Amino acid sequence: MQYGRLGKSGLKVSRLCLGMMTYGATTWRPWVLDEKQAEPFVRRALEAGINFFDTADVYSLGESEKITGNLLKKLGVKRENVVVATKVNGVMSDDINDRGLSRKHIMDSIDKSLRRLQMDYVDLYQIHRWDYEVPIEETMEALNDVVRAGKARYIGASSMSAWQFAKAQYNADLHGWTRFVSMQNHYNLVYREEEREMIPFCVDQGVGLIPWSPMARGFFAGNRSKSGGGETTRAQNDPFADQLYFRDGDFIVAERAQELAGGHNATGSQIALAWMLNKSHITAPIIGASKLDHLDQAIAALEIKLSVDEIKQLEEPYQPHPVLGHS
Repeated sequence: MQYGRLGKSGLKVSRLCLGMMTYGATTWRPWVLDEKQAEPFVRRALEAGINFFDTADVYSLGESEKITGNLLKKLGVKRENVVVATKVNGVMSDDINDRGLSRKHIMDSIDKSLRRLQMDYVDLYQIHRWDYEVPIEETMEALNDVVRAGKARYIGASSMSAWQFAKAQYNADLHGWTRFVSMQNHYNLVYREEEREMIPFCVDQGVGLIPWSPMARGFFAGNRSKSGGGETTRAQNDPFADQLYFRDGDFIVAERAQELAGGHNATGSQIALAWMLNKSHITAPIIGASKLDHLDQAIAALEIKLSVDEIKQLEEPYQPHPVLGHS
């Protein structure tokens, strides 16, 4: 396994992060795996040297956090040997305050997350999206207090406009509060709008990039239809993916990945992941896996080196997209 610093922080993470959204309760999403089914994936990740695990309170409404904590404990992992990240913002119940980035919700949510994870702290506490109803000053002060209380070691953010992220960092600097060390943004070979503002800003500011959906939710598997969906349970029950991808130009990019895959004895998905891993400013893509073979392929993609010409071939057919994934 390869490791790197999360931005300019001192925290070192594996260059692949196992996304735990796939593990939880089928009542939340039909493609989700339960704890027993999830165990081989966490075990394999640990055996491969992956030390970075990402979940969120809203994933299966807390069940994903429970599974993450249960399995790390069951597998005998020392708490200090793993980096555990979770998120706050999503709607957790019908209660009017059980959502968003208010001080109340953040303070309530970190304690609930820690109980579900069976941990005293998380390594990375992230705001899942921007909250337009709460002043960013309130959010940043609350996150600072979470860190000062020892309940989180670092804080991060996910999917927003670059001006919003800059505003949050400015407020942290202005008041001497904790800054975000990472950005978990929507970025992959068929969605590259983040290259306009967010990625250059993060590179300039030393913020670690841990993109979600690096393989476009299975889009590079070669089994997606232009009418939407695909052959797998996930593809047939993931309307969000239909909103994000499936433009004609997206299929051209996916075809390029398939064409290059043969020369590397790899799959199109591996080429798409390797493209991202070949970019020095990307710290750790967050990978999801519902089949062990998919996890093994992702790990193997770390060894795929693409030439300058191959990267050009992959990037050349890209067409601009509307902003997607911020809500």
